[in-house]
Amino acid sequence: MYFASDNSGPVLPQVMDALAKANTGFSMAYGNDAIMSEVRQTIRDIFEAPEAAVYLVATGTAANSLALATLGQPWQTVFCSSVAHIHMDECNAPEFYSGGAKLTLVGQNDKMTANELRAAIEGEETRGVHGPQRGPVSITQVTEFGTVYTLEELIALCDVAKSYDLPVHLDGARFTNAMMALGCTPAELTWKAGVDAVSFGGTKNGCMGVEAVIFFDPKTAWEFELRRKRGAHLFSKHRFLSAQMQGYLSDNAWKEAAAKANANAAHLAGGLRQIDGAAFMYPPQANMMFVALPRATHKRLFAAGAAYHLWSGSLEGDDPDEMLEARLVCDWSVTLDDINAFLDLAKG
Repeated sequence: MYFASDNSGPVLPQVMDALAKANTGFSMAYGNDAIMSEVRQTIRDIFEAPEAAVYLVATGTAANSLALATLGQPWQTVFCSSVAHIHMDECNAPEFYSGGAKLTLVGQNDKMTANELRAAIEGEETRGVHGPQRGPVSITQVTEFGTVYTLEELIALCDVAKSYDLPVHLDGARFTNAMMALGCTPAELTWKAGVDAVSFGGTKNGCMGVEAVIFFDPKTAWEFELRRKRGAHLFSKHRFLSAQMQGYLSDNAWKEAAAKANANAAHLAGGLRQIDGAAFMYPPQANMMFVALPRATHKRLFAAGAAYHLWSGSLEGDDPDEMLEARLVCDWSVTLDDINAFLDLAKG
């Protein structure tokens, strides 16, 4: 009954097999391996972007921070949601790797709206040389609260950014979960909507530790390579990053894993809706949800070995009926038996 994070799940068999296969003989270092050439072409084909520049790093923080540093300047500000991962969970890494660019927070909910983004951009207009200059827009898809921007919402945000000639970055740590939820193609979710660069996540969806950074206009490729090296994220034994992505993209493993994670979450959410008083903070749309349950229910679940995070409140308290919010995340490997056991306990 493990719902703490999709970071904590096992690695896909296809990824492990690809790693084992790569672990023979010798291979050129620093991304010059033959596997990387294959991965680059595969990603270009998947995204329908034959000229795209494709790079691999080991963490989502590196992917986001290096991409934003490449798209912006130190004197600029990055526009992002007030709950964006780059703001809440990356220890100021985007500011660090950009050399000082700040973040401007947009909205107060899970998603930015086009009107909120426009107002935030306009808010940076009157300060001249004394204030931060307008910089990239960063959109998180899936959002930090488990919701998904529709294609129409994404296009609207990109249109606002483009009207001010600002580049758009997509934090796609759970990119494939969003893609499967929307039933769209990678191209529709990125460059066709107006996205300039995407952090294409692998780790949360069954990889050991690899993320792709894709620039649809290769003009920034050399700068990214320099920043990746200077930022200590260019692997010497790069083939083991390449092999992970190769296995991930083989036989539709990436799509099937995300579809399974989403289906697990839908099953879990459906069961939780049957519990009197259970309340979702936001509608579950991918593989993550935030739900309020009574303190007594949480105590019963934790006592039975369930693993997840309380988002508000504490188990310590006298009122067994007080509602405490929790975050529940499903990955591809969670079984229906585990989900049903969790639901049985939650129902008492």
